Amino acid sequence: MCTTYLCAVLVGELERFGQVSRPRLVRLNPCVPFKTRGNGAVSFEVRVARAEARAEARAEEVKKVKEVVKSRVSEFSELGEEGTNPGVVFVEEQNSGLGKGEIGVLKRFYEDAVREVLTLEDACEVISELRLDCFGLKNRRGLIGALAAASFLVLQRSQKTRSQKTGLCDCDYDFTYELVAYRRRERWGTRRIIDEASVWRAAAATYPLVWDTVDAANKQVVFAPHSPCPVLFGLRGDSVEAIYKAYELIQPNAEPVERAELFVTNQGTDFHLIDTRKKREEKLELQDDRSYILDGVVCSNPRTIKGGHTVFSLSLSLPAGSEEEKLECIAYEPTKGFRAVVRRLRVGDEVTVYGSLKKGAVNLEKLEVRKLNLLEVRNPRCERCGKAMKSAGRSQGYRCKRCGTFCAEKEVKEEERGVLKGFYEVPPVARRHISKPLVRTRPSK
Repeated sequence: MCTTYLCAVLVGELERFGQVSRPRLVRLNPCVPFKTRGNGAVSFEVRVARAEARAEARAEEVKKVKEVVKSRVSEFSELGEEGTNPGVVFVEEQNSGLGKGEIGVLKRFYEDAVREVLTLEDACEVISELRLDCFGLKNRRGLIGALAAASFLVLQRSQKTRSQKTGLCDCDYDFTYELVAYRRRERWGTRRIIDEASVWRAAAATYPLVWDTVDAANKQVVFAPHSPCPVLFGLRGDSVEAIYKAYELIQPNAEPVERAELFVTNQGTDFHLIDTRKKREEKLELQDDRSYILDGVVCSNPRTIKGGHTVFSLSLSLPAGSEEEKLECIAYEPTKGFRAVVRRLRVGDEVTVYGSLKKGAVNLEKLEVRKLNLLEVRNPRCERCGKAMKSAGRSQGYRCKRCGTFCAEKEVKEEERGVLKGFYEVPPVARRHISKPLVRTRPSK
């Protein structure tokens, strides 16, 4: 159904048991074959009883919380859908004994869940090792995401604790926020009513602290889904204050909202990318269904193929002595104007590509042009008539058929290019949840 809506319902319902934390929304590896549409998982913390309460009382409250969660997951899950395999993981602070070693286990699991392809067995192994309680339906594959989301919350909390005690922070996980507004149940599946003019005003008033609300280049509003799910819209950004400012500008001009929930999330962070530049001395072993940052040199001029997709070949930058390795890089039609930049590349340009590897090709999300090949090599021109000479045969130079003039070598000329060095990205309409917008690379939030 809708994972974040279920989370919002549970956050409200479980407040009767104690303080509920701000929920976390984790986007997992965006290119695993069995992912859900947004491949998201959620987590939150419930402080169920006072520290001085008796162990029996605490245990009874914990049991009630678990029953509520299990009941709601069973009620809301669309189990008739093939890809719906819910999972829940419970991490009980007083029993789990999460020390440095256990935190390390969760850290590795979270990072692998976002960057690698994990199996249900991988999740069950960690759940068993840390003696965690869990609940799942059908094939229970949702346990992978549930454990990853719980790990993200535990890691963030441990980071905050260490920072308060030492003034230092040894966990560098980037994060952003998303405020999600949900529709009333009777409106689910109907056309969303949102005044687009107010959305554009809100975007102008809060950008760049709130981003991917609209796609200015393609003149589209992109913060609302088109599926029949309970979500009315979602506002993503770096500033909670700016997000609520945008919400106040939009909400009165939209259909009534049942509830709204603010999530801490790994969206917009690029955490899914494996940076191969940090492993320059190691043998490069690329695998499908992972996402990478790769340095290389363009070794074929871009071409447009059926469907409007643009393709070029990249010769990877590898350690000295390695065999040359080439990959195709693809800018798909939905990336719109981004393809125009890709088409202006040419052989000899040095670039860094960001994207996922599928069937041996990189699906581009971002591109950095590091060095341009400014030299154009072409047939020489006749000094008399100005026309391009033709080859006189292999290794025989060039000759003008009209004038008979001769030149031994091709002409090399420096020229202006229709592209500048720097970063380029796909537009918001084509951006993945977890991909970092370039606006977030500014010096400070």
